Amino acid sequence: MTALEVLEGLDLFEGVERPLLEDFAARAVPDRLAIGDELFTEGKALERFSVVVSGRIEWSRCINGVDVILSQREGPTYAGASNVLTGDPPVASGRAVTDVELLTWDVPTFRAFLREAPAAMKTTVRLIAPIAQAADALVRQQEKLAALGTLSAGLAHELNNPAAAARRTASELGEALATLQDTVHQFVSSGVEREDAGRLVALQQAALARAGEGESSVAAADREDRLAGLLDDMGQEGWRLAEPLARACVDTDWLEQVEAAAGPATGAALEWVAASLTAHTLVGELHESTARISELVAAIKDYTHMDRAAVEDVDVHAGLDSTLTMLKYRIKHEPVKLERNYDRSLPPVTVHGSELNQVWTNLLTNALDAFNGGGGKITITTRGVGEDVVVEIADDGPGIPADVREKLFVPHFSTKKRGSGLGLAIVSRIVQDHQGTIRVEENPPHGSIFVVELPA
Repeated sequence: MTALEVLEGLDLFEGVERPLLEDFAARAVPDRLAIGDELFTEGKALERFSVVVSGRIEWSRCINGVDVILSQREGPTYAGASNVLTGDPPVASGRAVTDVELLTWDVPTFRAFLREAPAAMKTTVRLIAPIAQAADALVRQQEKLAALGTLSAGLAHELNNPAAAARRTASELGEALATLQDTVHQFVSSGVEREDAGRLVALQQAALARAGEGESSVAAADREDRLAGLLDDMGQEGWRLAEPLARACVDTDWLEQVEAAAGPATGAALEWVAASLTAHTLVGELHESTARISELVAAIKDYTHMDRAAVEDVDVHAGLDSTLTMLKYRIKHEPVKLERNYDRSLPPVTVHGSELNQVWTNLLTNALDAFNGGGGKITITTRGVGEDVVVEIADDGPGIPADVREKLFVPHFSTKKRGSGLGLAIVSRIVQDHQGTIRVEENPPHGSIFVVELPA
């Protein structure tokens, strides 16, 4: 197939006058790519316009340090028309995944051709916006996925702790219940009378009533040591029974009453009371663990606004608190001091709740990043200004230079070594979509404040 025949099959050259197309085809420079060779390099200005005659090119973009495959294109096709026209470097890299046969033209030759061929110029211009929009949409999606991955890792850690505690507690509770069942059989076989059984029940209830009463850790440890000695003197296993009985603040008189009522079944009676106290404590721990899991699940639902209308009236404080819960693992381990100055009388804002929480996530993550692992303080303030709701997120990090503050919301501008530079651009777009404004200010003596204003 001749160069002219290849060009005639491509939409870019439709409507181009035959003599002009023949002249352009005659200027083609044949080239080849082996598997793995680059046709384009992301961010590097193009030196030629290319037509892929045969073979396949894979397009990828580096996002947050990871090469993300965008698409693959099979020849015959063309590449680089809009970049050569605008002079902008490509936003993706193109690599040969098969042997590729090319026709190429240098930049001046292709631009001269476009000037003489209005139809080709029109097609090239029409390509610019869709290509840029598709690339930005992909990066925005990757930004969301990266944030979701980070949050998921933190949530997995936060959920694992109470889940593991609940599993361990349930196992220990099963052992305590087995002990309770066994001691009842021992009472029966030991011949404990009805009256004595009633006295033991009363002693058990008294111990349960005192369980958990406030006592310093030092006093509790001393009581446990004394009880262990008394139980050893009674021929019981003090090392095992002292800890639960000490929580009930039992004394020598209580032990003597148990021994008098139980007689030969004293050991079983003490086991019974200790198991009852242990079960009582374990139920409290199980309730605390499951409540923590429920709290995290509720925070996830509130953060994502599952099962809710797309646009709704939202309390900004609920969104801020659910976002903080999602980021708790970072706040806890950085470590970072957190101060909330909320005006709870503020009216709700009518927004896409999940999008607004994306704003808080990006701003709080940036504030945490500002400390660079060294710790600091984040202050969240809400207040009303006229009919607007204002949210301020301040950090006492090193601050942002004035020349950098001017570019913070510009797409692809970033001060970080890794990242797409779209985080704050997305924040700005979301706020503007809700008829709000966002700006960044100094936080004397050092640090930064991001101020978001939304109509109530």
